[in-house]
Amino acid sequence: MTKQEIAKMIDHTLLKPATTVQIATLCAEAKQFGFASVCVNPCHVKTAAKELEGSEVKVCTVIGFPLGENTTKVKVFETKDAIKNGATEIDMVINQSLAKANAWKKIEKEVAAVKKACGNILLKVILETCNLSQKQLIAACNACVAAGAEYVKTSTGFGAGGATVEAVSLMADIVHPHGLKVKASGGIHNYEEALAMVKNGADRIGASCGVSIVND
Repeated sequence: MTKQEIAKMIDHTLLKPATTVQIATLCAEAKQFGFASVCVNPCHVKTAAKELEGSEVKVCTVIGFPLGENTTKVKVFETKDAIKNGATEIDMVINQSLAKANAWKKIEKEVAAVKKACGNILLKVILETCNLSQKQLIAACNACVAAGAEYVKTSTGFGAGGATVEAVSLMADIVHPHGLKVKASGGIHNYEEALAMVKNGADRIGASCGVSIVND
């Protein structure tokens, strides 16, 4: 797989505190390298949407970030607000306390509520795999399938660990047969790491080092 092909799979990410100039630079890089999207915090969605107007680059934002501990009502509001401001993809974090308690039906219900708020907008669900056992990861993936999400995503990038090829492979085995896709994010710094994720089933790559990956 070429670096240009990898580039089309990258969500070019900046989720740390940022200036308007930094967001504009992120968007310019996304257009230059042909990235799939930029992923920014909700407060920057309007700026990113304006910068990317007329381009093919999507505007992705995060909901319930980074712990997923908001109430469902808040996540639904946050999702609708982000879409109103120009978001064209949504990455939501599952409630980590519910995951710890193995409350998968509650997680399924919450993901379904956010998906309803998304409508036709793509929903990626962040599982934070570093916090889950293999059994829990399987259950989380199945909850997302049942809830109607389009993607499962490994990590926020703010947890104790990021994406691993083992987690990506397992997630792909579970969700691909149901038509869902996998986003690998967290700790992917170069082309070789990105390629390993793709070879093990990743359909998207979330990275703050997108430019380094394609220039590696």
